[in-house]
Amino acid sequence: MDRRNNTHVSDFILMGLTESEEIQLVLCIIFLIIYLVSVLGNTGMILIIHLDLQLHTPMYFFLSHLSFLDFTYSTAITPKTLQNLLTSTKHISYISCFTQMYFLIFLGAVECFLLSLMAYDRYVAICNPLHYPVVMSKRFCCSLIFGSYFIGFTNSVINVLFMSRLDFCDSNVIHHFFCDTSPILDLSCTDTRGVEIMIFICAGSTLMVSLITISVSYLSILATVLKITSTSGKQKAFSTCASHLLGVTIFYGTTIFTYLKPRKSYTLGKDQVASVFYTIVIPMLNPLIYSLRNKEVKNALKRLMQKRQDFMQLK
Repeated sequence: MDRRNNTHVSDFILMGLTESEEIQLVLCIIFLIIYLVSVLGNTGMILIIHLDLQLHTPMYFFLSHLSFLDFTYSTAITPKTLQNLLTSTKHISYISCFTQMYFLIFLGAVECFLLSLMAYDRYVAICNPLHYPVVMSKRFCCSLIFGSYFIGFTNSVINVLFMSRLDFCDSNVIHHFFCDTSPILDLSCTDTRGVEIMIFICAGSTLMVSLITISVSYLSILATVLKITSTSGKQKAFSTCASHLLGVTIFYGTTIFTYLKPRKSYTLGKDQVASVFYTIVIPMLNPLIYSLRNKEVKNALKRLMQKRQDFMQLK
């Protein structure tokens, strides 16, 4: 084992998901397809929102940032995972490992707050439609986005600084396919209780604040919708929230299952499956959820395709 200052390893070994070469090849093909769909879906969503003026609204402003986060999130994980599945060398440097961990914590925290901002946006749109343009002004939306990124940055820096103070004396083998907090804590030969408490407080407070915001927003939306007399009005109100609710359920379900539990209950099989889901699969699902179930996005895509056809005909 390589050491640095006798207590710090110079690199780690990512054991991945399986040792079977046949299964590794199958997983490599599946993950590559998922990654390509994720990249195309998220970059496509960003371009559609940017190019179509009718989508220049607060909701789609937040959605474009969600697509950016998902693209970056999957890019921080999947390429390295594909490399490890294809090669026998599964080393990752100490700096690269903690850099990967930093981006995962940062992007995950920002996504939590962004989902809560999207819920608040729906609350204002449905419960206070007359004040919506004033409340959700461009300046206010930019301030909310900046605040989300700043809190995510601070959260991530604190986590990584505490984790970097740990000593690794016995092993440098990470029983995971990326540098996550729980597997790295297992490698430490020093007392990790303080770090675990700090991680639990940071992750717990981030999840609780965002979940409370989402819950209060949707309870208020539900109370408002129930007062609507027409069935079509209720359906229209619920349809505007359906995609976001589905995305929130999938994201928070896997995140809470993975992180808000004692480290001793960490199990390779179940936790790795959950990790695959929220690091690789969810970034692919979000653009599908918000586009296939969204008439405005579909119509925007049709308008852009029509403009392209008209432009080609003029040539």
